[in-house]
Amino acid sequence: MSFSKSPELLIFACDGVLVDSELATTVHIEALAKYDYIISAEDYNDRFEGGLRLPEDHHERVMAEVANRYTRDVRATSGVRQTLEAIELRKCVTSNSDVAQLCFALKVTDLHDFFWPHVFSASQVARGKPAPDLFLFAAQNMNTPAGSCLVIEKSVAGTQAAVAAGMMVIGFVGGSHCLAGHGDRLIEAGATKLFSRMTALPQILAGL
Repeated sequence: MSFSKSPELLIFACDGVLVDSELATTVHIEALAKYDYIISAEDYNDRFEGGLRLPEDHHERVMAEVANRYTRDVRATSGVRQTLEAIELRKCVTSNSDVAQLCFALKVTDLHDFFWPHVFSASQVARGKPAPDLFLFAAQNMNTPAGSCLVIEKSVAGTQAAVAAGMMVIGFVGGSHCLAGHGDRLIEAGATKLFSRMTALPQILAGL
């Protein structure tokens, strides 16, 4: 897919794109392992199999630990503030994380003001990524046709969701947790190109 004219809206994923961290994924995986449910970070990011019987306070305990580790360890992706300042396109964020967790990640990395109130969570739609619901919800709220949206994603599920929504996707593979061969998987999922330095994004956009 390519644009017949310049995109009108830039949609960013959060973890692994704006924020160089997969802390939330790590905490969820560690918590599930306590109940003998073993899953890799790659598989967790692409899909989650339900059906587990978990304690009623499981979600609250996991979210408390996520908040603790975000405060202590999370960092903005290198060059992301410089990049956001250089891009004049309208911007928003989508994430499978809930709104509180998403906003917390943006605040502790000083990125919140670049996006608020255009922050959209899977908790606001019927289905999260890889379904297209979240991207369509963001486009609708931003009054932008899906075909005029450009998505910056790092996950296969997110790329599949954006493509299903009728949006163009560029894959970011510069996160510290990005594994070898991940870029090939993003291309297979529908990303039109890849980049590994966040500061290269303005030039990529200029060439569309």
